[in-house]
Amino acid sequence: MDDHSLDEFRRRWQEELAQAQALRKRRRPEAAERRPRRPEVVSGRGEQQASGYLALAQGLLEGAGRPPAARATRAERQEAASRSRSPPARDAPGGGEQLVDQLIRDLNEMDDVPFFDIQLPYELAINIFQYLNRRELGRCAQVSKTWKVIAEDEVLWYRLCQQEGHLPESSISDYSCWKLVFQECRAKEHMLRTNWKNRKGAVSELEHIPDAVLCDVHSHDGVVIAGYTSGDVRVWDTRTWDYTAPFLESEFEEDEPGMQPYVSFVRINSSLAVAAYEDGFLNIWNLRTGKYPIHRFEHDARIQALALSQEDATIATASAFDVVMLCPNEEGNLQIAAEFEVQKLVDYLEIVPDTERYPVAVATAGDLVYLLKAEDSARTLHYVYGQPVTCLDVSANQAAFGVKSLGWVYEGNKILVYSLEAERCVSKLGNALGDFSCVNLRDSPPSLMVSGNMDRRVRIHDLRTDSIALSISAHQLGVSAVQMDDWKIVSGGEEGLVSVWDYRMSRKLWEVHSRHPVRHISFNSHSLITAHVPYERVVRNADLDNFATHRRHRGLIQAYAFAVDQLAFQSTVPVCRSACDAMPGYNYDLALAFPPDSI
Repeated sequence: MDDHSLDEFRRRWQEELAQAQALRKRRRPEAAERRPRRPEVVSGRGEQQASGYLALAQGLLEGAGRPPAARATRAERQEAASRSRSPPARDAPGGGEQLVDQLIRDLNEMDDVPFFDIQLPYELAINIFQYLNRRELGRCAQVSKTWKVIAEDEVLWYRLCQQEGHLPESSISDYSCWKLVFQECRAKEHMLRTNWKNRKGAVSELEHIPDAVLCDVHSHDGVVIAGYTSGDVRVWDTRTWDYTAPFLESEFEEDEPGMQPYVSFVRINSSLAVAAYEDGFLNIWNLRTGKYPIHRFEHDARIQALALSQEDATIATASAFDVVMLCPNEEGNLQIAAEFEVQKLVDYLEIVPDTERYPVAVATAGDLVYLLKAEDSARTLHYVYGQPVTCLDVSANQAAFGVKSLGWVYEGNKILVYSLEAERCVSKLGNALGDFSCVNLRDSPPSLMVSGNMDRRVRIHDLRTDSIALSISAHQLGVSAVQMDDWKIVSGGEEGLVSVWDYRMSRKLWEVHSRHPVRHISFNSHSLITAHVPYERVVRNADLDNFATHRRHRGLIQAYAFAVDQLAFQSTVPVCRSACDAMPGYNYDLALAFPPDSI
């Protein structure tokens, strides 16, 4: 608004006010006395506002009719506003000046409103919108048509799916509408969480081996491996409903059957299965090629510890005072990559994940903790005389282990967290009376760690503040296995109890009991694997043909699938899901001619 239009606006406003005052003076005095005073003020104010808004509208129309070059810029309006703040004229009331000031302020605010139809390069808009989450993208899609097209771009929703862990191995060209895929994944995640809380799903007891006792169990991504006292090794794929597990041949040369040594340890990843035997032999199978071992190594003494990398084919074994690391060469054949000599017998052995060039392992031997790097000698990571290590777990850049405090100066049992890069202690957690029996650092959320103790408690440790975030009394005879994710804890005890907790509410969701201690727990969003391994590996009762006696001593492996919408303990047993041509189900001491699912 320029100076001429502003002066014209003031002149019209003063004329209208003068006419309104003259009209009020010509009214009869008696009518003015009978009329209430307050309505007269309101009426005069209404006439004043009506005439003022009429002039305002006329001025805006005149300004809109002028060409763009003649319209007042914001700087000109601000200058006019500064001039309007001068003292008003004597013949003009102050209300006119206030209305002009309000008009100028309103026009300035109109320039502060974002102009949504501004033209930006599409790539620049995508780079701006990529910092928004799903709720902010949904709100931006309601602003305008242009923003809706940008907010529903496939690249943005594909990145959201990858960030939240949905379909991590897929590419952007696999689906045509990633927003719909994201919504379906969120709905599935909500359904799985509800099934976990309400114990809805299907439970299956993996078939056992007659005349054999379970020795060790391990799993990876739903594939389970188990070793028995008979020397047999079996593998199950719980991702399908076919639980008929193949035997992995060991190629022992004994003449008499049943004379094979016990299986000490078993490990499995996405491509390899490894079994260590009591006589020092090590068998390695390739899960893609067949059931016969591709490599076989022999140690001079019994194997005390076995570790297998989750990402590649790196294997570490500890026998007597030697630790051997096996890695594939350029032809794909396993060979000895490094060999270390330690001072004591190894108790725990783990391979550090995500090492780029050389494999790295962490081993504990009594009160010593070693950092074992290929192309280097064994380095002592931790050593305090008379304080043995009771458990161990590693992540990509840290190692956590429980330390038992003994001696005259008793400081309480603790968990020490070491940085593998700096090779120094970064956290001292806990101060418990009992021994820490298990710790899970690799599978825990960032900055958190869960541990189990023989004092019956499960603890969540906050690595940022070196404090205990939560402590739960879980198992009467001590905790033997534990794992957590972003909202729940699954713990196993020496008494055979498996418990599921919602640690945000500090509440137990459900539990299930078996006879033997829980030695293995592994779960993801849709499944749970538990293994109950007996203390004794010899069946006392010689009547092994008796099913009840054998079930009491052999151990148990259970698989829970929570993607199925039914009660977990009312689902059909695995033998009832078999085909009509399947062998009789020994594990239930009966033979089914027509399984229920085939009738």
